[in-house]
Amino acid sequence: MTDRIYTFGGRVPDWNLIPAHMREGVRMWIEKGVLPGDFLAAFLRNDLKETFVRADDINKQRIGDFVTFFYMYAPINCWGSPENMTEWMKRGGYDGGE
Repeated sequence: MTDRIYTFGGRVPDWNLIPAHMREGVRMWIEKGVLPGDFLAAFLRNDLKETFVRADDINKQRIGDFVTFFYMYAPINCWGSPENMTEWMKRGGYDGGE
């Protein structure tokens, strides 16, 4: 996925929690603040209804893993509310804050 190893809270992310077809979108969101697709955007905004409506069959079964991944490994200010999502995007993600 990436040669760069990010640690959030001193932990190396467990990318196995994220379905393979979603890892690049999650990585680009965290690293660069690149706006993701509808499912991930709804998740990041903390919009539970839209998260389920937009999820494909795989993601629907793995929403708990997304929560675990973001809770354990992602910067707290990159998800959880529409405001966090907007500010993270403006910032340019993790890389934009360096």
